[in-house]
Amino acid sequence: MGAYVWASFAIFVEQLVEISVMMDIPAFIDNYREAFGERAALPILFYYGDTPVAPAEKTNGCMFRLLVKAMDGQDVALSGDTVTCGGGKHYAGFAPLREYVYTFVSEKERYKATPEDVAEYVEHLDVKLDNKKYLNFVRIDRAASFDGMEGLLFFATPDMLSGLAAWAYFDNNAEDAVSAPFGAGCTSVISYAVRENRLGGRRTFIGLFDPSVRPYVDANVLSFVIPASRFAEMSETMRKCCLFGSAAWDKVRQRM
Repeated sequence: MGAYVWASFAIFVEQLVEISVMMDIPAFIDNYREAFGERAALPILFYYGDTPVAPAEKTNGCMFRLLVKAMDGQDVALSGDTVTCGGGKHYAGFAPLREYVYTFVSEKERYKATPEDVAEYVEHLDVKLDNKKYLNFVRIDRAASFDGMEGLLFFATPDMLSGLAAWAYFDNNAEDAVSAPFGAGCTSVISYAVRENRLGGRRTFIGLFDPSVRPYVDANVLSFVIPASRFAEMSETMRKCCLFGSAAWDKVRQRM
């Protein structure tokens, strides 16, 4: 077990070094604008830290009340003290999941058939609690670098999602290269990406299918998250895939 932990940590450190060396935020924004157009929402990077990027506000329920503000350029910081949703507090890596959530998700929200199904799902998800106090969300044009990020979050329309998925499929033949697993909005945006990044994985994630989170986002928007481990690779393939110089994508981009 010790050898596995150290090997995983070594991979994680190596990926962070790769990102810091090959990534340049202004250059990525230029490529992104060229690929998706000036009207496409800029992505949001998120990372754990001991310092908040802004005063941490109480979420008063679903954390997406605050997260959507990051799309407009407002820095957002979450903490175990300010996230009030029991599920969100766990899925963001701040606290263990309290058992009442199993019944709530099954019998109140009716998203799973039984509390046991919820418990099995949570066990498999295997969220690791983070020792940093804050989880920060910063729109990419307000960030200094990609260093230390867990993932990159896109709020994507269907046309934009098509381009992001095509980019993710370009150099990955795995059936789960683009995944849409069950989960709350915070799970699909945070938990899966953090776990994938810590494992050095290559999956990307579509989310916000959770009916409870839908009222907080536009009707034609889903999330697409690229874990940092995968972004280290995809940044190198962006201009090689169909997003640049293909007739099909040019037609899509024109109507975006």
